[in-house]
Amino acid sequence: MKEAIIEAAGKNDYVKLIAVWESSVRATHHFLAEKDIVGYRWLILNEYFDQVKLYKIKVEGEIMGFTGINGKSIQMLFIHPDARGKGLGKRLIDFAKQEHDVNMVDVNEQNKQALGFYQKLGFVTIERSEVDGAGKPFPVLSMALKA
Repeated sequence: MKEAIIEAAGKNDYVKLIAVWESSVRATHHFLAEKDIVGYRWLILNEYFDQVKLYKIKVEGEIMGFTGINGKSIQMLFIHPDARGKGLGKRLIDFAKQEHDVNMVDVNEQNKQALGFYQKLGFVTIERSEVDGAGKPFPVLSMALKA
């Protein structure tokens, strides 16, 4: 894969970021119904993006993924399906750890691929919530890096 560049993302990137989010969610979050995807899309665009520090990862000038960081926690990390398995997610995690001292992440329990990805990078589950941040019945695991 060509060189990947990580840059801060802003409001002018939201349309491209939400397109990456939606394609990623449709490829990995099979437990969500269409109405859930539509609802989350609105929340992310109108609320959640503004609550985190956003960073995009670009390959050949195209946004192929992004992360949202709040304090020492990764609140969101999504990679376009065409770029999965090419190290972009790990690059974003390494960036978050090095530049923001991140050591926590929340992940949908039903997203087994993401859960395995974080476990492979040294995260362990420390807490489980029966509902997600929007109060919906999609359990969320809070994970921390092993000391």
